[in-house]
Amino acid sequence: MTVNTTVRAQTDAPAVTEQLAKFVTHHPSRGWNDEVEAQAVRTFLNWLGCAVGASHHATVDAALGAVNVLQPSGQAGILGRNDRVDIASAALINGISSHTFDFDDTHLKTIIHPAGPVASALLALGEHTHANGRDFLDALVLGIDVACRVGNAMYPDHYDRGWHITGTTGMLGGAAACARMLKLDAHKTQMAIGIAASQPVGLREQFGTMTKPLHPGAAARAGLMSALMAQHGYTASLRALEAPRGLMQTISDKCDWNEISGELGERFEISFNSYKPFACGIVIHPSIDACVTLVQQHKIDPLAIERIELRVHPLVLELTGKKTPSDGLQAKFSVFHSCAAGILFGQAGEHQYEDEIVQRVDVIALRDRINATVDTRIAEASVDATIHLKNGAHHHLFLKHAIGSLQRPMTNTLLEQKFHNLVDSVLGAVRANGLIAQAWDFANASDVGEIARATQG
Repeated sequence: MTVNTTVRAQTDAPAVTEQLAKFVTHHPSRGWNDEVEAQAVRTFLNWLGCAVGASHHATVDAALGAVNVLQPSGQAGILGRNDRVDIASAALINGISSHTFDFDDTHLKTIIHPAGPVASALLALGEHTHANGRDFLDALVLGIDVACRVGNAMYPDHYDRGWHITGTTGMLGGAAACARMLKLDAHKTQMAIGIAASQPVGLREQFGTMTKPLHPGAAARAGLMSALMAQHGYTASLRALEAPRGLMQTISDKCDWNEISGELGERFEISFNSYKPFACGIVIHPSIDACVTLVQQHKIDPLAIERIELRVHPLVLELTGKKTPSDGLQAKFSVFHSCAAGILFGQAGEHQYEDEIVQRVDVIALRDRINATVDTRIAEASVDATIHLKNGAHHHLFLKHAIGSLQRPMTNTLLEQKFHNLVDSVLGAVRANGLIAQAWDFANASDVGEIARATQG
């Protein structure tokens, strides 16, 4: 047997596991400016709407059916449903639900969807322990910081290998956040992060299937369980993240330690969170926005379109190049369906990704007239779009940043509209309004379980 003695790993990496644990433990409550605090509440509102909106999707039904075989005790609720399960299963199911529509928040530096793993773990734990809203938001900001800083250090190498970075960093954020909510000391928080580091989950091969939303759900469950195990004395490596055979050096050749320690406690990654106006992979958003803008500005009849030419960043076709999606989950990874739906309906919300819409004759006919070409000069956040009409005319737009980006963020009013579009069909407009009001005032909630219970019944 030949043993490969080549070691590329860095043996003198800084102690980032310990640094993050001390940061999570000792950073003061609301130790950030008003902008960061606002993003925390916006992130929570957006996550809540996505989770309730998808709460009766077949993906959630199937996952909950499997959980109920285990006959879990009723410690915490499932958002948007009357079911009650154990807190680990609640973290799992709410995490799955929040990502099912692919409509959740996105940390644009890494394309991590951080709220799914972190908020899902926190709400389950917080409902069981009767935590207050202030403690929840503190833990949310800090947990997201842990997940996204580790993501910054590995992206894009780790993602390019085929890992789904939301799942492979989310369990760290969930563990750190739950450790903060449990008020663990720095050593036990370090253990929680270390336990979670052995549980990365998620492969990009699963995109377009029910298993993609499993990733944030499984990460939420792993993070919560890691914190509970650490609370009860379970141990892990003190260098679980940075060691030569620790998490980061095992799953990524790029390990930029400065991305973890730089401006720690001064710059908060939740500030780079964005919220989707379209219920699909974020790399498609510029193309949808450009097509809808051209059609609306020039009052184009979709029947008059001969073809549409898109010049896009390579990642667009790598991630969303499905030319003939057969159902809604696949269509979320089709730039062709997404642009066709945007043109025909004026929007690309969750309803435009229902199976019957994907299979409509007029949608397919327009989809087939859309071409996308890779252009390495086009940034990931941009698109060059041209609509050619049957009468020989054409209309062109180079879009640098799409609606929903940090440069063109969704307003609070747009977030509330999105919330209603997701939640009204589940709970009704009146109850949706009540949830919105609770979310905006969540920092003052005396018991976070109140908002979970408000989504049930």
